[in-house]
Order: sequence, then structure tokens, then C-alpha cells
Amino acid sequence: MKRQALLGRIFTYAVLGIAVLIVLFPVYWMIITSLKLPREIYRTPALWPQVFTLNNYRQLLDDKGFLDNILNSLIVAGCVTVISLAVSSIAAYSMVRFRTRFRGVIGRLILFAYLTPTSLLFIPLSILMARLQLGNSLYGLVLVYLTFSLPLSTWLLQGYFRSVPRALEEQGMIDGLTRLGALIRIVLPLSVPGLAAVAIFTFTGAWNELLLALVLITSESARTAPLGLNYLITSDVLPWGPLMAGAVLSSLPLMVLYFVAQRFMVQGLAAGSVKG
Repeated sequence: MKRQALLGRIFTYAVLGIAVLIVLFPVYWMIITSLKLPREIYRTPALWPQVFTLNNYRQLLDDKGFLDNILNSLIVAGCVTVISLAVSSIAAYSMVRFRTRFRGVIGRLILFAYLTPTSLLFIPLSILMARLQLGNSLYGLVLVYLTFSLPLSTWLLQGYFRSVPRALEEQGMIDGLTRLGALIRIVLPLSVPGLAAVAIFTFTGAWNELLLALVLITSESARTAPLGLNYLITSDVLPWGPLMAGAVLSSLPLMVLYFVAQRFMVQGLAAGSVKG
């Protein structure tokens, strides 16, 4: 029995090790390629560069102005996340707590709005932004990104708000809270893990979006990070060094966000269990 348990444990660790290797190897290859000289990138692939260099990062930041692209992405993704959380919290709460006649239909329509392919919407959205004179601006990009972030955020938060006991809100309103006060002071603090998860999904979606930005943004000063990486490719020339360096720099904010949000979600779960 001990031998079978040992073999089972070895097999489990071997499978986990292979899975981790499959997941992390592309990240490793991206980082290593960004630190290689051009002659090493285009010759026979090697797992370890002979000479480490930061020229790809210097070229990307100094010549291409990629730092401005990252700043634009931070502004757009941050605004979309904050606005989406604020609006979707109120919308999801009203759909969960208020008994309206067409509540189920509205909920399904919200989900269908999120499931609508972006490729079907970018033409009418670009026309709408042009009519509103918001084309080629970060404000217009924020407004457009809200069209796919709000439905998802509202749908996800509905399920989480349902888990909050209605009796807690009723006790708060007996003590003098309004309905909005109950949402802000009772429901939202108990829903911190759900809000953190929704914020992660929303920020990641806005950060990685390319198609709508490619259609709406033509000015070099308003390009986001994915758009800046896209414009590094000219004709059939692929500058793998700067591309991989840009991919590394674009991944850093998301890595920091996931690291911070993971700890925040654990704290929110603990706080919610005590308050509940």
C-alpha cells in the first residue's frame, strides 16, 4: 500500500510538473527572447542567450514611445473598470432585490448583449463615435469598451448579490439606512471578493482589447499598448525583440493586479465571513 501511495504521489507531481512547464514555458520564451540580440533570435533557437541585452527595451521605449501606449492603456482600462463597477453594482442590485415584471427577460438580454461578437459591432460603433465626435480619443474608447464590460459585470454581480442575506439589509434599513445606503454599507462590503473578481475581468478585457482600438484610434499619441505592439509590425517584417519586450512590459501591470487582487480577495472573504 505504501508503495502504491508513493507511486501515486510521484505520478501526481509529474503530471503537475508537466502542466506547469507547459503553462510557464511560453512566458519564459517571451522573456528570454526580449533579452536576445537580433542575430541570436533569427538563428537556431536556443533556450539560453549567449549575450544578454536591453537594447530591445531601449528601442521600444525611446524610439517607439511605448511607455505612452502603456499609460493610455492604464487610463482606459482603469476608467472602464471604475465606471463599470459603479454602474453594474447598482444595476445588478436592482435586478436582484426589486421584483419587476420583465426582470428575467432583461437579465437574458444583458447576457446576450455580452455574447454578441465584437466583429458585428465595430462598424456601427465607429459610426456612432464619429457622429458624437468621440473618434480617435481615449474618451470614446472608454465609452465603447463599456458596451461589453457592463453586461458581463452586471451578470456576474447578480449571482454574488443573491448570496447576501436580505435580512441584513432589512436590519440596516430598520436602523435608518436607505436602500442605497444598504447597498453601499452592507451589500458591497460583503461582496468584496465578487467585486474584486469582476474588476479583474473588466480590467483584463479592456487592457487586452485590440479590434475596437484598431478601428477607432488613428492618432499615434492615443494608441494603447496592444495597438502599439500591432504597429511594430511593418509589412512582412517581424521585429521579434521589441515585440517580446513590449509583451513583457504589457504583462507587468496585469501580473501586479492579479497578485494584489488575490490577496485582496482572501481578505474580503475573511471579512465577509465575520460580518455575515
